[in-house]
Amino acid sequence: MRITFFIFSLAFLTICSFSQEKSSETFLADSSLAHASVSLCVADAETGDIILDYNSGISLTPASVMKVITSAAALELLGPGYTFKTTVGYTGSLNKRSGRLRGNIIILGGGDPALGSKYFSDHYQDFLINWVTEIKKLGIKKIKGRVITDDSYYDFLPVPAKWLWEDEGNYYGAGAYGLSVFDNTYEIHFKTFSDSFPPAIKEIIPDECRFELSDFLVASGTTDEGYVFAAPYSTRGWLAGNVPVNQDDFVLRASVTDPPLLLAKIINEKLKASGIKISANPTTIRLEQNYKAEKVVPITETISPPLADIIEVLNHESVNLFAEHLIKELGKKFKNNGSTASGAEVINEFLKSSGIDTNGMFIEDGSGLSPVNAINTRELVRLLVYMKNRGKYFSEYYSSLPDAGKNGTLKNCFKDPLFDSRLKAKSGSMTRVRSFAGYFTTVSGKEMAFSIIINNYSGPSEKITSEIEDNIRDLISNY
Repeated sequence: MRITFFIFSLAFLTICSFSQEKSSETFLADSSLAHASVSLCVADAETGDIILDYNSGISLTPASVMKVITSAAALELLGPGYTFKTTVGYTGSLNKRSGRLRGNIIILGGGDPALGSKYFSDHYQDFLINWVTEIKKLGIKKIKGRVITDDSYYDFLPVPAKWLWEDEGNYYGAGAYGLSVFDNTYEIHFKTFSDSFPPAIKEIIPDECRFELSDFLVASGTTDEGYVFAAPYSTRGWLAGNVPVNQDDFVLRASVTDPPLLLAKIINEKLKASGIKISANPTTIRLEQNYKAEKVVPITETISPPLADIIEVLNHESVNLFAEHLIKELGKKFKNNGSTASGAEVINEFLKSSGIDTNGMFIEDGSGLSPVNAINTRELVRLLVYMKNRGKYFSEYYSSLPDAGKNGTLKNCFKDPLFDSRLKAKSGSMTRVRSFAGYFTTVSGKEMAFSIIINNYSGPSEKITSEIEDNIRDLISNY
């Protein structure tokens, strides 16, 4: 007989009149959870009364369920209509008769997490072409200066200190800069051969991201276990691991090590291609240590989608970059310090003001990618209850969560028809971590808030997810 890791007679404590103390006896582990830490909490979403509790006070690594907290704080404190602005301008003097600019083209970053993002292509469209067009409208033909991107809106520590080294060079480990672009991601295209042969790099897109990469990749098997190792602002890195054999066009998606410099290079090339002569090479404020701030004459600006739209993508697709931008934006807005640490202070203050006990909650980033984040399911459920009953923007918050079996990170789980239109939740996963948090409605019509976090299980994550589905199905059917 299959042994589930917990028996949901626990869910019927009120009906069966069992004591809370005895309830933990019904919480059993299978072999996958023999050495695991498990925390579970389910509460009535209307009243906040706890229906089901097992180890709900212990602190565990949440993975991407951390985004539930970050997005709640951002929505409540900034508002769903909040936007980010990127400004293009120039410094110095412009002779309109000769078309000579004695100064620089400046691109002022404003913390937009989605500038040029693949998720918002319809919104931004050809924004780079628009920038060049607006610059040319001024009659500029020669620039006695350079293109400079100003990324000083946030600090110059784009990656949280406690992220893993193996994550930082890959697309999901892209850092948050004062001026981010194209999801801070580039592509390395390979042609792979038979077993044990090194793959050959075909192209890098965009080519401006090309830098020194030592290649230690090996073609083996059918799975992608290739990694890019490179730190922010670095000019060299390496590739390691295994990639699938016999692929004509295998793609590794990597994090751009200096997005502001990439954008400066791209704009520089587009201006030159349009016939404008530029005397000096593109650069960034960070690299120009002797740069003296001058008045910037605005030329054009690009406004981001509203925050509600950004958060919907953040939670549906679990975009770490967006979450890291939001935690820095909270620090910038309320502490005048665009750092992860300042943003974490703002989030903690928000949680306390919402009646959440932050003891035992350790916030190291906005996305949950750090393995030393720690939260507990009891307070996470209390936050979900708060958002439903007292949150100003619950509608936007609720809609940002993926639908069971339909979209986002829940597209391939909770596919039983029973979950259809009954469950919305954020999932989280990393090595030996599986977590969920959100809302479900029982067959009898009761609305529940729930969270479960499991650390250090063994075996496949699919088995753990299946067990979670089985037991939530029982709650939905029988409570």
